[in-house]
Amino acid sequence: MTRVLLVAVLFLPTVALCDWPTFGGDPQRTGWARQETLLNRENVGTLELKWKLKLDNAPKELTSLTAPIVVDQVKNVHGIKEYVVVAGSSDTIFAIDADTGKLTWQKKFPVKGEPSRRVSGLCPFALNATPVAQTGRPRTVYAISSDGTLHALSMVDGEDRFPPTPFVPAFSKNWSLNIANGVLYTAIGQRCNGVPSGVWSMDLNTPDHPIHSFEAGPGGIWGRAGVAISPSSAVFAETGDGIYDPPSGKFADTILGLSRDLKLADYYTPTNREWLTRKDLDMGNVTPVVFPFGGKEYLAGAGKEGRLYLLETSSLGGDDHRTPFLRTELILNEDVAYAAQGFWGSFATWEDSKSVRWLFAPAWGPPHPKAQPFAITNGSAPHGSIMAFRIEAKNGAPIVSSAWISRDLNVPEPPIIANGVIFALASGEDVRQSDAAGMGMNTKERLAGSTHATLYAFDSETGKELFSSRDTIASFTHFGGIALSNGRVFVSTYDGTVYAFGLKNEEH
Repeated sequence: MTRVLLVAVLFLPTVALCDWPTFGGDPQRTGWARQETLLNRENVGTLELKWKLKLDNAPKELTSLTAPIVVDQVKNVHGIKEYVVVAGSSDTIFAIDADTGKLTWQKKFPVKGEPSRRVSGLCPFALNATPVAQTGRPRTVYAISSDGTLHALSMVDGEDRFPPTPFVPAFSKNWSLNIANGVLYTAIGQRCNGVPSGVWSMDLNTPDHPIHSFEAGPGGIWGRAGVAISPSSAVFAETGDGIYDPPSGKFADTILGLSRDLKLADYYTPTNREWLTRKDLDMGNVTPVVFPFGGKEYLAGAGKEGRLYLLETSSLGGDDHRTPFLRTELILNEDVAYAAQGFWGSFATWEDSKSVRWLFAPAWGPPHPKAQPFAITNGSAPHGSIMAFRIEAKNGAPIVSSAWISRDLNVPEPPIIANGVIFALASGEDVRQSDAAGMGMNTKERLAGSTHATLYAFDSETGKELFSSRDTIASFTHFGGIALSNGRVFVSTYDGTVYAFGLKNEEH
């Protein structure tokens, strides 16, 4: 009897402390809301706006609010709360009651010093990295202010858990924070303030919080989700265009595999890397995703060129570092364009109830006319779409099959998946980087050309549209994302507004 009771206790379901604690939902950046039980194919069509809140944040160039994260089970004097957390370009972090849409607390970070370079669209010298929440106790959220300082805040009231600590070089451009086994990670890209691209970490397990870094050379690491971390604590990132000279530590257009303390462990570089760099088709704009399949662990990556890469994490590029497990033909970007086409951001992946592994990718621009046809199409998609692929076994090895393509989306952000429903945000942003004459476009022109974001829900097996927010959202998003928790979907926009969508007649 005692043994039976012990086994029962060991397998009791546990209460989730964070439903969406980081960009992509987990360290592997899968975009899979595994704990979601409320939203499904049958009811998602009843989603409606539950609340929206305008925050006091001043955009800097195209940078405004980060993608939301969600922190649940926060105990305070008013009960057990669920908070939506966003950080703003003006060095402020906000915590919003997920039930009421009321601002619970906000904290303005002091910024020391001034950047030595001039402000630009790529380098606004703003808070840019999506925060991350610690999944255990105490309930803590981490954010990096624009001067490179790490702030560890109590989710109860925003007070410092430990003194603000220098982390990354001041006024570098940092991307979404990630945390695994007590180690905090971020990526740096685009050489803002002259800072080289690379990956940085801080070990939170010891009081002295040691910092490690890996410099990747000129190739920028600017995948929206930062780095992906495997269950074994391996760290993965993609770099962009630049110099390629591995003996001297320069890894342009390369997928990097790093150890927990950021030593180079492995890498993969496409054989057409020189072409990619020459045409500005860099891979650094995508964060890879890590997932298991057939008893092994794989990584999916991509870039502006419009191909998918499937790599075994145990050997990214073979003995020569140039041989991938699988490299698809071109799926996008017939025009060989460096802007507004190709794969951007990050992916989502899940394994459905039939043990089928899926990969969902935000595609900018139309499909390549010579690409493998999708089994299901949902109308033409000249501006962008979510593309769905099945990872299937053939002769004991995985292959990638084109399953479906969604309706047309006006520049899709990274999708997320829950219970057979794909949630996707069409950003509405004008992503052109030059006009018809080939002249560079500035922030003012891109703002004028942007419209508004639209939230969609699609059936994960067919891509059929199940929900659209239509004109509900007033502004666009720039390099944003969405979060999902307990039957609600959260969106943040350029004009400083956070939106919450939930089921009609929802009960909690």
